[in-house]
Amino acid sequence: MTAYEIAVRAEATLGEGPTWDPATGRLLWLDILAARVHTYDPADGRRTVRTVEQHVGAVKPRTGGGLVLNLRDGVALLDPDDTLRWLHHEPVLGRRGNDAAVAPDGSLWAGTMRYDEAPGGGTLTRITGDGTATVVLDDVTVSNGTGWSPDGRLMYYIDTPTRRIDVFDHADDGRVSGRRALAEIEEGAGFPDGLTVDADGCVWVALWNGGAVRRYTPDGRLDRTITLPAPLVTACAFGGPDLTDLYITTARVGLTDPTPLSGSLLVVPDAGKGLPLPAFAG
Repeated sequence: MTAYEIAVRAEATLGEGPTWDPATGRLLWLDILAARVHTYDPADGRRTVRTVEQHVGAVKPRTGGGLVLNLRDGVALLDPDDTLRWLHHEPVLGRRGNDAAVAPDGSLWAGTMRYDEAPGGGTLTRITGDGTATVVLDDVTVSNGTGWSPDGRLMYYIDTPTRRIDVFDHADDGRVSGRRALAEIEEGAGFPDGLTVDADGCVWVALWNGGAVRRYTPDGRLDRTITLPAPLVTACAFGGPDLTDLYITTARVGLTDPTPLSGSLLVVPDAGKGLPLPAFAG
């Protein structure tokens, strides 16, 4: 079993979305239901917390500085001067933004879900830097982990209640096709949530209600499991100067007896080698 460390001891209600920002050398992460954007600098331990106006499902760096946020009512830009403005405003009653990822071409693939998790109530939408939005999937329940193979030809995707990690063929123009299952999480092992892809093309998946992160090879074989001290493991991402440390977010929402580290940000040093991820081109 690989040893974990505590990066930030916290009690996040729904910790999510770890993302390494190479421009600042900091890790971004979220508490969705508290509407908080956190940063953590592993070099000196410094942390910041910003509360935003809506529940926030994802936050990613932008090429020109600032951040892009997947909020309850759409996708917004946080400028370097701290101005928040809408890029794609699409409020739907009872729905919020959830996980999101930046594709190799710099577009944002933003997921949504209904608060009541009604089947088919969510979407996955591709948003370019100028705000052009194209719905990629329109029959999603809980849109979660999204990532691309090292060569960009494959896209991995999780709609959590399906228990599957799916894979698509991904074209240069952003079209996807050929959806099939890479792997399925067995009953009793939890539900797949966030994911990240490493430099070897392996897919690391956080297991909600499974207390673990798993790594699957490109052919769908389970080859590694990291057991963690919190049942609600939400997402994972490589960070640090060499992208070798695996950061993992956890949650405590709905737990009657949360573990001491439920809601904390954890890290597994030297877990592997991550891919440098593009910033949002907007």
